Amino acid sequence: MISAVDTVSIDRDQHPLSIEYQWLGIDDASMPLMVFLHEGLGSLAMWKDFPARLCDALGCRGLVYSRPGYGQSTVCAADESWGTDFMHRQAYSVLPSLLQALGVDASASPLWILGHSDGGSIALLYAAKFAGQVAGLIVLSPHIMVEDCTVKSIQLARKAYLETDLKLKLAKYHNDPDSPFWGWNNIWLHPDFRDWSIEDEVAAIRCPLLAVQGIDDEYGTLEQVHGIARRVPQTEVVELVDCGHSAHRDQAQELIRIATGFVHDNVTAEVTGRTEKYA
Repeated sequence: MISAVDTVSIDRDQHPLSIEYQWLGIDDASMPLMVFLHEGLGSLAMWKDFPARLCDALGCRGLVYSRPGYGQSTVCAADESWGTDFMHRQAYSVLPSLLQALGVDASASPLWILGHSDGGSIALLYAAKFAGQVAGLIVLSPHIMVEDCTVKSIQLARKAYLETDLKLKLAKYHNDPDSPFWGWNNIWLHPDFRDWSIEDEVAAIRCPLLAVQGIDDEYGTLEQVHGIARRVPQTEVVELVDCGHSAHRDQAQELIRIATGFVHDNVTAEVTGRTEKYA
């Protein structure tokens, strides 16, 4: 089941926001739910068919959405600047508000969350703060600190946005590509953001955690996922060869195989009155 893309209104700091979202997978509210959190320049549409393929492999429901400023969600005002806590705000305010608006009670039925890059960091923050609401995490190339290679790659992205057709490419997926690009680029390159870290916070995570990173990731070293594993003992680390920053594009089939196995090994669900493996 793939529903049509829809929108829902939420409030953030007493400002109404329109969020685009889509349901995937099994149309059964009793089944486990996987929430997908996109990267720093991503959106609902930029995931393409990966979330649907993973939900089909798992036999679960899926929820994909575009964060404020992205996709067809409310764009950022031209003079709006993101603070160094922008990922915390997404984890602590926007995602809970969206779940509430959609009638998802994560306290009653804990979520699985899959996040990529900034979305992976947001997933980690959500699971650390709302430990009882998360059944498990899959994070792809997450950030828990700022590295020199990350800053260098983001500087190159700025140059590409100004000098190549990158803006036109992003316009296929965002109502206003300036909204996500400059919000993301400006804060990551802000001097104050060099000290950003969630290394201490992730230690509060209690659910199973799969941390995946490509060997050739230009936006982060393997220290990101190994740093998580040192602080969250139940972490399973996967290093993918022939893979850059986006495992769901570079190694989609292998990632689906690994993720499906991880979920099967860590989750049981009540299905039709009996306990079975998830799927």
